[in-house]
Amino acid sequence: MYQGKKIGIVVPAYNEEILIGDTLNGMPDFVERIYVTDDCSLDETAKIVKYVAVKDKRIKLIQHKKNQGVGGAIVSGFKDAIEEGMDIVAVMAGDNQMDSQYLPKLLNPIINENKHFTKGNRLKPGYWKGMSLFRLIGNFILSIITRFVTGYWRIKDPQNGYIAISTEALKKIDLDKLYKGYAFENDLMVKANVVNLKMVNVLIPANYGGEKSKIKYHSFIVKTSLFLFKSFFWRLWNKYIKSYHPIGILLIIGLLLLIGGFIASFITSFTYFWPVIVFGGTLSLLGFFIDGLSSI
Repeated sequence: MYQGKKIGIVVPAYNEEILIGDTLNGMPDFVERIYVTDDCSLDETAKIVKYVAVKDKRIKLIQHKKNQGVGGAIVSGFKDAIEEGMDIVAVMAGDNQMDSQYLPKLLNPIINENKHFTKGNRLKPGYWKGMSLFRLIGNFILSIITRFVTGYWRIKDPQNGYIAISTEALKKIDLDKLYKGYAFENDLMVKANVVNLKMVNVLIPANYGGEKSKIKYHSFIVKTSLFLFKSFFWRLWNKYIKSYHPIGILLIIGLLLLIGGFIASFITSFTYFWPVIVFGGTLSLLGFFIDGLSSI
């Protein structure tokens, strides 16, 4: 236990035979349960997890028969953690990228500061060491967009998967409706905002080693952009408009005024240019008539 709380760790893993052993062996002693989700790996990931689990009885292996994506793998772990009565569940990827020595920094705000949800933040000078320039710029851009979409204006580094969340807070979210792919982190933030979870950033330095990213960036950028666009309106509808929140009413009024203004502008412009349109149309018809006559 950690400060009287049962801590569960979800470890999503897909083809992590090289690093999964180091990830599991580095888990702190205070962790109660370790939920490793093998997302239908094609290598020896499951075999290695079973081998480590012989010595570490805290490990529970969850095996997907079909690849569901990192979000699906995490959700499977979340469900088991809730079922087994964990108080807080954290996520640490199977590629050993998340340093366990910083885990208490994620847990403390939930235990001592009445927060529901904590997320690591690498987007500060000195903390992004080892991150490629391409990834750094991409994370900054996504950080700005995600703030607008999720409503968490003070949260940075939305793609950082090193998180912790209380299981009581998780119960408020429909886990089966969470995005299954790499936009899972963004979707979890959107859903958390709708149910009013208190979220805070925790500064944790980047930790890059021998892992290789499995993200196909071109498709990720397109899919995530479209998803975030839809998620923004989903959040507005479910949090403000659907519940007749004052903000939702103002949004509807603003939208109606915007549409009305557009129509009024169109009518005014059309009325102003109507003589020109009529004159131009008449000249065009006359031209067609003369051209027709000349061809007889």
